[in-house]
Amino acid sequence: MAIVLGPNRYGKAETRLVRVTRDGGTHSLTDLNVSVALAGDLAATHLTGDNTGVLPTDTMKNTVYAFAKQHGVGEPEEFALLLARHFRKTQGQIDQVKITIESYGWDRLGPHSFRREGAQTRIAQVVATAGDEQVVSGVTGLTLMNTTASEFHGFIKDRYTTLPETRDRILATAVDARWRHLAPAGDWAASYHGALDALTTAFVNTYSSSLQQTLFAMGSYVLSTRPEIAEIRLALPNKHHYLVDLAPFGLANENEVFIAGDRPYGLIEGTVTRDDAPPATAEWYQ
Repeated sequence: MAIVLGPNRYGKAETRLVRVTRDGGTHSLTDLNVSVALAGDLAATHLTGDNTGVLPTDTMKNTVYAFAKQHGVGEPEEFALLLARHFRKTQGQIDQVKITIESYGWDRLGPHSFRREGAQTRIAQVVATAGDEQVVSGVTGLTLMNTTASEFHGFIKDRYTTLPETRDRILATAVDARWRHLAPAGDWAASYHGALDALTTAFVNTYSSSLQQTLFAMGSYVLSTRPEIAEIRLALPNKHHYLVDLAPFGLANENEVFIAGDRPYGLIEGTVTRDDAPPATAEWYQ
């Protein structure tokens, strides 16, 4: 039996970067969480402790900050591509660079005053190899609710089933979505906001018999309205709302008073893709 080194990578995770752009008395704010991961010819450091092919992770962190100053940040996809191309060009021993960025939004309150946006976080990820650059965008924590226009019935029932069928229920979720672009170029801001609008529009306008049906409707609408997107993967937790029994108090509860459940929760996941989309060149779901 031989023991061998399997796939591996290393990098600097979650470098927090706040970039203030000053245009006279008016400032702009970019708030990012940047992670870098490199993979390639790294066997020596694992097997013998030879670090001649290892770029320190502290250098990766410093590069993020220096590039923010030298080049600005722009859209997160743009900044991720800039970093990925730099590490691919300068590190000959590296076969793959993966840059993941979380972008936190701030609402402007004045020329130099801001308020943090809601719970949602914008995601950008670039995986660069010698022959390809793959760009993935996304959002996490996008919380949506329909207080009606949702049913759930006709499901399998066995001896352990206690869930009653319903023709009118609250449907709520916190969307975690990732979408893969057809090309490593484009209007990243318009694409992101267009995809976000498509997700919310489809959720609002879909009469749902299951969260699975809603997932497919949301993914389909994104692809039908955003031609630059090859496929989209959605993870939708079902944020359950349970009708409170008010009968002990002599009160009727006609879908008005609910308990907001925390856990456990249903988790619906799926990918919607164009049938002619080229295959992904790197793993992109996570």
